[in-house]
Amino acid sequence: MKKEFLECGKIVGAHGVKGLAKVESWCDSPKILAAQKRVFLAEKDGSYKEVKIESASVSGPLVLMMLSGGFDREQIQGMKNTVLYLKREDIPLKNGAILLADIIGLDVVDIDTGITYGRVKDITEAPRSRIYVVEQKDGREVLIPDVKEFIKEIDAERGVLIRTIPGFFD
Repeated sequence: MKKEFLECGKIVGAHGVKGLAKVESWCDSPKILAAQKRVFLAEKDGSYKEVKIESASVSGPLVLMMLSGGFDREQIQGMKNTVLYLKREDIPLKNGAILLADIIGLDVVDIDTGITYGRVKDITEAPRSRIYVVEQKDGREVLIPDVKEFIKEIDAERGVLIRTIPGFFD
């Protein structure tokens, strides 16, 4: 089941004296987060509270964000490490694109033989490519770099279609 709310970044501190939040963006680009009109905060009861964004701008890898609600510098500083969420429907996707959150849990299938090796357990970022952490049926993990030589196709229905080399799953 696809999550309705997806992590998009976290508050890393306050900027200036007027209550701007410095936000570390977890989107493909900080511009995506800066273009949003609202974010959500997770509540203790499992619900999400909508917070409007009055203004936002990109500052290097960060987004400087003025949240509605009259937060001052001290309140924002007290929110340090608070994770922000976007509603799935608010995330702009190019035609055919798939969210990383939707890849986690997909089967990993050999494109040539149809053998299912396991499921994507996690995705990590490396300097040159993403790394898919594949959990095999016996619990062992295999790391597969997201490069065209190995990852042939990602399909929300069929899974992550790969072409292996000897030793990947031995």
